[in-house]
Amino acid sequence: MWRMMKRRTTTAAIPTNKFVMPSPAPIRMTPDGLEVPPNPLIPHIIGDGSGPDIWRASQRVIDSAVRAAYGDSRHIEWREVLAGQKAFDSLGTWLPEETVRAFREFLVGIKGPLTTPVGGGIRSLNVALRQGLDLYCCVRPVRYFSGLETPVKHPELVDMVIFRENTEDIYAGIEFAADSEEAQQLRDWLSATFPERASKVRFPQSSGFGIKPVSRTGTERLVRAAIQYAIDHKKPSVTLVHKGNIMKFTEGAFRDWGYALAEREFQATPCGTGAWRQLPCGIVIKDCICDAFLQEILLHPAEHSVVATLNLNGDYCSDALAAQVGGIGISPGANINYVTGHAVFEATHGTAPSLAGKDLVNPSSFLLSAQMMLNYIGWDEAAQILERSIQMAIVNHHVTADLAEMIPGAKALKTSEYADELIGHMLF
Repeated sequence: MWRMMKRRTTTAAIPTNKFVMPSPAPIRMTPDGLEVPPNPLIPHIIGDGSGPDIWRASQRVIDSAVRAAYGDSRHIEWREVLAGQKAFDSLGTWLPEETVRAFREFLVGIKGPLTTPVGGGIRSLNVALRQGLDLYCCVRPVRYFSGLETPVKHPELVDMVIFRENTEDIYAGIEFAADSEEAQQLRDWLSATFPERASKVRFPQSSGFGIKPVSRTGTERLVRAAIQYAIDHKKPSVTLVHKGNIMKFTEGAFRDWGYALAEREFQATPCGTGAWRQLPCGIVIKDCICDAFLQEILLHPAEHSVVATLNLNGDYCSDALAAQVGGIGISPGANINYVTGHAVFEATHGTAPSLAGKDLVNPSSFLLSAQMMLNYIGWDEAAQILERSIQMAIVNHHVTADLAEMIPGAKALKTSEYADELIGHMLF
């Protein structure tokens, strides 16, 4: 049965009593899982807008967490690669091939927020990276940090991990503008080939058209990763979120393929009523219509732990959940291929150009994404120190201005001051 990859940190044999750091090396994928050297080369994209402010603060915090956990025996060797406005200004291209090649070669990387060029060209730099590296899982953990005031009464009940399909659905969508020749060709073909179905289009001459592909292969690898995550982290359930009551052969198929995979690869058996299944370890596999799920996360958030869903649904659900615990400013994200080991961790918010250069932006989303990265490479101790420092800053009411609005009596810090606060909570 398929399993999440193992992580192994290697150290070179040193003939003296004093540890000597070997030359930087890339993370490698082996038959046994990720092999992580003590000083891995990790590419990073600083990002546009407020990205430089975030990076200056975050690098200090991440390096301090690693040093607090391991002293001088481990260290991240950061390597900047270009994308977005900085790449366009320097090289005349928004996403240089060298950048994609670096993420492909070094396996694990991290990025700040990027500008999406308006008009022609790349639809989204983020999408281009995800599809170019086949990062089929967008993983968004959502949890509450004690001390934040949020719009809901019991934000502490929210503890979910969203597995959002990252390469199909609208990310691979094909669209035809209403007045285009292509749209007319599609209308003519539908009318000639499937007249009954074509008649459902109410105003064909003024309609745009979109095609959303959803495959069995894409569904299975996402659901497989979500179920294995639930097993590895001892979560009680996996919820398949879909709109299969309307889109029966795309989102409905997602649901059916997900249940079938749970039975075939994880020995799931029927439980309760309906299509629900249960694994031998007790994890329940269930499903929920997406609009009902948006009610569920408000009314019964504790009933859901791991969520597997399609691309557009995952976009809605992850942002709605983030609002319940403090907003996307404190929400991390990762894009992962669990088969090849490739992973790009990223802040989930935009570039915030109005805050660029003002030392006022909140770096917590980026930092929590870095925490996910540290966990991914097996540096759990550093990840715990980083997360704990953010919680302590919130408890002490020393946070950036956006978080201070959610904490009565909080002191609003600059980005650099917030980094100092976090480092101060790390024991060296």
